[in-house]
Amino acid sequence: MTPPLAELFAFACVARHRSFRAAARELDVTPSALSHSLRALETRLKVRLLHRTTRSVTATEAGEALLAQLSPALTQIDSALEAVNDFREQPLGQLRLNVPRTAAWLLLLPLLPEFLRRYPQITLDIVCDDNLVDIVGGGFDAGIRFGETLANDMVAVKIGAPLRFAIIAAPDYLAQHGTPQHPAELMQHNCIRQRLGNGALYAWQLEKNGEQLTVQLSGQLTLNEQPLMVAAASAGLGITLVFEGYAQQALADGRVQRIIADWCPPMPGLYLYYPSGRHLPLTMRVFIDFFRQALADATP
Repeated sequence: MTPPLAELFAFACVARHRSFRAAARELDVTPSALSHSLRALETRLKVRLLHRTTRSVTATEAGEALLAQLSPALTQIDSALEAVNDFREQPLGQLRLNVPRTAAWLLLLPLLPEFLRRYPQITLDIVCDDNLVDIVGGGFDAGIRFGETLANDMVAVKIGAPLRFAIIAAPDYLAQHGTPQHPAELMQHNCIRQRLGNGALYAWQLEKNGEQLTVQLSGQLTLNEQPLMVAAASAGLGITLVFEGYAQQALADGRVQRIIADWCPPMPGLYLYYPSGRHLPLTMRVFIDFFRQALADATP
């Protein structure tokens, strides 16, 4: 008897993730339901497809052979079903995105209310992750990153305006400790540092008239969220470097002021990327069109 297609999809998802929990998140089912489905498939085929331990899930030799033959067929089925979506009056379906926090806060959040209002039958599953991830292995339809971090086998579409860093500090801090006029003077100040998702401390990368400086500064406080860094700078705890968008309100309110602005030129904006050679789902096409239009409207 041919196994139900849902069981084959479930097996491929678990084998790809090597995790029932991760696969269950992608398929929007419980891990126990997924485990039951896999046991049913193995019973039908009368062969073990997965090695299960308390710490890992790996495909058996039979499972690897099945997955190799199954994956292209399931991809074709996905594409065929997605092609039917093109005939709907309203796009329908889920779009899973992996994005850095900066993209979520500064690019997506301001525009999501209008997007979701315009496309009520699209559901967005957005995972914020500042680390580079394998979007295919993670079960994502697309990711958002800065252009310099994209792999060559990805299709990249620019959807965000150029971004800029801002070096900020509270007026009271500057009145007490002095206002640096050059990046070298930052070494004498208490700087609020940022710890990246991979555990490393971010080195400030500054540029003026073609001269580039990378400075690793010291300070009493290290944080991993830029909104917190703005709040700490506003409280007079030191000088920090954040994306301009995070500091916009604090600058407007006068809680912080910008310094050494000429060393923070605009940098390329954000790109949505997805694997080349795939059928582009209608949900992703309307997402791309919406954000590209927003970019065009925001560009002078």
